[in-house]
Amino acid sequence: MSSSESDNGNEVPEEVPSDGEDNKVTKTFHDLGLVDALCENCEKLGWKKPSKIQAEAIPLALEGRDIIGLAETGSGKTGAFALPILQALLETPTRLFALILTPTRELAYQIGEQFDKLGGSLGVKTCVLVGGMDMVEQSVLLGKMPHIIVATPGRLMDHLQNTKGFTLKRSLKYLVMDEADRILNMDFEKEVNQILANIPREGRRNMLFSATMTKKVVKLQRASLSDPVKVEVNSKYQTVDKLHQYYLFIPLKFKELYLVHIINEMQGNSFIIFCSTCNGTLKLALMLRNLGMAAIPLNGHMSQNKRLGALNKFKSKSRSILIATDVASRGLDIPHVDVVINFDIPTHSKDYIHRVGRTARAGRSGKAITFVSQYDVELYQRIEQLIGKKLPKFQTEENEVMTFQDRVNEATRMAKMELKDMEERKKGGKRRKRGEAGDDFDDSEQFIGVRKRVKGGGDGNRKKRR
Repeated sequence: MSSSESDNGNEVPEEVPSDGEDNKVTKTFHDLGLVDALCENCEKLGWKKPSKIQAEAIPLALEGRDIIGLAETGSGKTGAFALPILQALLETPTRLFALILTPTRELAYQIGEQFDKLGGSLGVKTCVLVGGMDMVEQSVLLGKMPHIIVATPGRLMDHLQNTKGFTLKRSLKYLVMDEADRILNMDFEKEVNQILANIPREGRRNMLFSATMTKKVVKLQRASLSDPVKVEVNSKYQTVDKLHQYYLFIPLKFKELYLVHIINEMQGNSFIIFCSTCNGTLKLALMLRNLGMAAIPLNGHMSQNKRLGALNKFKSKSRSILIATDVASRGLDIPHVDVVINFDIPTHSKDYIHRVGRTARAGRSGKAITFVSQYDVELYQRIEQLIGKKLPKFQTEENEVMTFQDRVNEATRMAKMELKDMEERKKGGKRRKRGEAGDDFDDSEQFIGVRKRVKGGGDGNRKKRR
């Protein structure tokens, strides 16, 4: 199939439509052309059959085509690029064989874990390079010449410029950009251009994947794609069918009150709550903890070890509420997330797709609730326009919500005092490096049941914090 022409004369990628509903042929990983060893590892991971994006992208990647993959969140995009890379590596074992770029540190670690699970038993070595971690330790790992490098753009450039003997100009065969629309935006433009200048131009295969992708040909040219195939298994900004989405219009001063009510009503579920600021995640986490709820913050101003610790506690279910900025909105695969709450509405409409995609993953159902204040109406209307649907209102009983008012006000007051104490301790002690705000958050407290602490509204006897 030949590429079509855009209006300005530049070539646009050849498009491969997804299987329609009438195509009921069930493919296996073996049918896609993968070797038995990789098929067995897929089975060990519980991957019974390929997802749509995997079924479309893997055969093309095995043919050596450049790919632009567009699929909803939770659809198995990591497997779509990891499996063909591993098969090519098994055929021609080479050190520093593939580079995977990601916009966030947490996503880099998750992709690294997937490569370890799929290829570790076959002798494949993976190295993760992200900021906030020791450069010397990472340099030692690079000195062992891993097969796969998973990196954030900034830290990769640090090593290319400063780590003696490290170069990707000779052996690199694959370049992948996961969450490519984010990597190709202005935030990473300088680093991406430098990386492209430091890797081979010829004989390199390229793959770009995301749930939201722009069509600007200039960005594809900047990524040096050669005759790419566009694999699109959904409409451009689609959310999965099993995701139940709602909005809730709330006066700004009552947002914390409604949040506590919803968490209390849905006790037993796990939540990711998105805030717009790092300070906001700390404040909410402290407020909920004061009410006996197992909440933990995750934001970009925490040290990397603290960020990984928070994420691991949530993944292991020792904490049921993760309060995060958009560092957690892209790519993270945590199957047990039941509810996503947009406490602060995202400024960029596309971020909504990624946020709500943290639930209802891999065929499961999930729920997303977006708080809309009197100042957010225009932003919310843009989201509805983007996803092409009007969301229903999440039903609440105002009288029930208001029973928590005294408790929530007190918990909020205590949270503000604790935040102030944190700031004073930091000012009084040795100045921290940027990226460690929030590390004073004490997560050692043992939590008790939500209903024991909150039930009964503001007139009951408050239990003392342990």
